[in-house]
Amino acid sequence: MLARLVEEEHDGEKKSISGIGYPAGSDKLYSATSGGVVRAWDCHTGLLAGTANVSDYKIGCLISDGDWVFVGYPNGVKAWNFKLGVYHDLTSSNGQVNALEFGLDALYAGAEDGAILVWKGFADQQANPQFQQPATSLRGHGSAVTCLRASINGDLYRRLYSGSMDGTIKVWDLNTEECIQTLKAHDGAVTSVICWNTALVSCSLDKKVKFWGCAEDDSDDISLLYTHEEESAAVALGGMNDSEGKPVLFCSWSNSSVGLYELPTLEERGRIYSQKEVRAIRSGPDGLFFTGDANGVVSVWKWAKADAA
Repeated sequence: MLARLVEEEHDGEKKSISGIGYPAGSDKLYSATSGGVVRAWDCHTGLLAGTANVSDYKIGCLISDGDWVFVGYPNGVKAWNFKLGVYHDLTSSNGQVNALEFGLDALYAGAEDGAILVWKGFADQQANPQFQQPATSLRGHGSAVTCLRASINGDLYRRLYSGSMDGTIKVWDLNTEECIQTLKAHDGAVTSVICWNTALVSCSLDKKVKFWGCAEDDSDDISLLYTHEEESAAVALGGMNDSEGKPVLFCSWSNSSVGLYELPTLEERGRIYSQKEVRAIRSGPDGLFFTGDANGVVSVWKWAKADAA
């Protein structure tokens, strides 16, 4: 571990990290707490560079793209371009926003009522996008949407994966915005999903991580290939290539550990530990990755170079 970024709060329950963002080319790392606070950290010094009290309510997630930072809160999304000083407040009436993702020129938000809200008009590096209001929505989930992940590979393979409290995962075609497959994926709430090319990894409160890949019948459907189970609930996923260029999956567990796994087999190759449950994982450049825990601590990690033979 390289560093721990900590800013004290009085209410322990409110300081849990709910999202981490590292905009490309930025010298700032952003973190959000469930109590409604967004913090900017100087990447050169590790010191706190700024604080914004975003909401009196829960922040469900934070993501970044280019110079933009987005946070989800009850009935809306707040968006900032800190570099340009541009701000947008995207409102809805769908309850807590638990997940955010980008796909093509749109921002997708997974909401408490099961809707996936779609704001068109966002394009990467666009200085001041004009988001379409009100948002359109993708409907199909019968309970809260908990996680989202887009996978775009060329013009034909454009997918959005959405996980839900009821244990299902839906696969959406972003070209048509239609649901093309529903997976009865887990016996508990799906807590996180992550993509690797056309493959999908999911985790759940049912204590399982699952690796999904293309079916053998040459259809666009995906099917279960590998499962890994532990004695604790799975909380969050992340991933990156190690110092040798091999893909590695991160999965945090409710026992305050983060497992590192080979893909696609999910064979464990190591483990790191936190004082409290890790609720957010974010990869960065140059072998860096970040974890945020229930104590409000953001930890900075870096892959060590492999020893020469």
